[in-house]
Amino acid sequence: MNPEFPKTINELFDNVISKREIADFVLYKRDGSWQRLSSRELCDEIRAVTAGLYSLGIKPGDHVGLLSENRPEWIIADLAILSSGAADVPVYATQTNHQVAYLIRDSGTQIIFVSTAEQRAKVDSIRDETPNLKLVISFDQTPEDDSHLDYENLLKRGREVLEKDAALFERLSTVAKPEDLATLIYTSGTTGEPKGVMLTHRNLISNVHNTADLFGVSPEDLAISYLPLSHVFERATIYNYLYLGARMCFAESIDLLAKNFQELKPTFMTTVPRMFEKIYAKIVEKMSVAKFPKKQIGFWALEVGKNYAQKINDGQQPGFFLNLKYKIADRMVFKLWRQVFGGRMRSAVSGGAALPTDIGLIFLAAGIKILQGYGLTETTAGVSTNTITYNRIGTVGKIIPNVQVKIASDGEILVKGDNITSGYYNRPDADAEAFDEEGWFRTGDIGQMDQDGFLTITDRKKDLIKTSGGKYIAPQPIENMIKVSRFVSQVVVVGNGRKYASALIVPNRESLQSYAKLKGFSYSSHTELLRDGRISDLVERQVTKMTPDLARYETIKRIALLENDLTIEGGELTPTLKVKRRFVEQKYKEIIDRLYDETPNQSHRERSVNAHGA
Repeated sequence: MNPEFPKTINELFDNVISKREIADFVLYKRDGSWQRLSSRELCDEIRAVTAGLYSLGIKPGDHVGLLSENRPEWIIADLAILSSGAADVPVYATQTNHQVAYLIRDSGTQIIFVSTAEQRAKVDSIRDETPNLKLVISFDQTPEDDSHLDYENLLKRGREVLEKDAALFERLSTVAKPEDLATLIYTSGTTGEPKGVMLTHRNLISNVHNTADLFGVSPEDLAISYLPLSHVFERATIYNYLYLGARMCFAESIDLLAKNFQELKPTFMTTVPRMFEKIYAKIVEKMSVAKFPKKQIGFWALEVGKNYAQKINDGQQPGFFLNLKYKIADRMVFKLWRQVFGGRMRSAVSGGAALPTDIGLIFLAAGIKILQGYGLTETTAGVSTNTITYNRIGTVGKIIPNVQVKIASDGEILVKGDNITSGYYNRPDADAEAFDEEGWFRTGDIGQMDQDGFLTITDRKKDLIKTSGGKYIAPQPIENMIKVSRFVSQVVVVGNGRKYASALIVPNRESLQSYAKLKGFSYSSHTELLRDGRISDLVERQVTKMTPDLARYETIKRIALLENDLTIEGGELTPTLKVKRRFVEQKYKEIIDRLYDETPNQSHRERSVNAHGA
């Protein structure tokens, strides 16, 4: 690492952030209008909160919780906690009372910041289960008592302390060393209780050092943030914005993201593939119901764009006629796609799950580079990534600087570097399982490296499906093929210990309704529509069409149509929208069992229809 580069997040704040003068450094919406926070205002508030925490007795080694949606106060509290010498414990705003209680107890959290009255009520309801918790600090104004403090009053306390001791902040913020714990991030976990991943200042700073120059982000950019800051991916990205001086804005919510794109016209973002999948599905659905010739032009442009992007992705020249067709397609169709993002979006870094190759190609054709990357909480986000200069769709890019990767004999990806966690909080058993005898971190992911150094993830080691015939199936690549269909919203491939692979599919409601209207189907509800055998036939044909090159043992033999989306609230998805496969298999066990029902004389269609479930 460059000897002049900050060694702790506190140094990053003191040496870089505090010395910038940016009028509209952070944008956020409050009371229906966009507000601006300057870099100076941000820094002054961080100093005041740091002093306020000091007045409450917070000292190095303490743990402070942070339960909030994305908002400026999240960043302020995070940097103030670290400046105090303490470590923070981020908690997802979507987590249940039981999960919040577990995290507070396990981490030994003494004070917790909460965003709203709703989040305060969540914490208050579990106070009997969390005797270690002494104080709740609310960002939004709520009534105070001995165990509750209003954020504005915390600021007031802190400013009064600084008036008496102007050098206090500098003394506190310089105490932290690179090896000191900065944060305990609990893995959302697709199985079992979450584990507290210990990340030090060195871990967090190494990620900034290793990735800050890879995406061309500069002070001229306006980056939009909507992924939860409680996740290491978005948090590490925010540190990059702070280091680079890039302006940032917080989307109101994922549901209002499209509206915020139009209002703010951002140039860069981090995201997960699900967002692009949904935008693609909505655009294709609109094209499908358009009248002649818009419909024909739209689908012609898709095909041209995909072919053009494939040539570019393969490092080939598109040729004169393909170039000409692409220019026409771009002028007639793809320029409208860019307007969906506000018209200025240059690129987006995608992580958390695999990006379907076709989605990456289509958006590349539309002039928006989706740079797929790879990392885990335990690797402080970054292991590999595509960049503006080196982007190969279908891979997760090249290994980032100062990180070592090797592929084990069984295909598992192993990692070393300053970005790797020091271990799990109070879990030496988990540490022993996570690291091999040479100190390599076992990611649990299966992958391979091509001759040019691009890494491809095959699947999670634990997610591999082993059929009763002994064949191994990687579900994610199959799911990504199927999700390209405009009739499919979500899909989970199942079949562990079974004779063959099947799929639970959440159809795209709008597409099915448009199809039913076109074909003249009559139905009184979405449930009734899903029971129609013609709909099952349609989805089965789509699955076959989207997976033509699968090996015989990988082929999807049965499907079940699910009425409701897989959601975070329903327990099927993690806060970063990864599928909790074990949970899904348990929740829909009865439906899955019916897919493998070998009732004599029961047809394929009957098995699929009767298994749709809710």
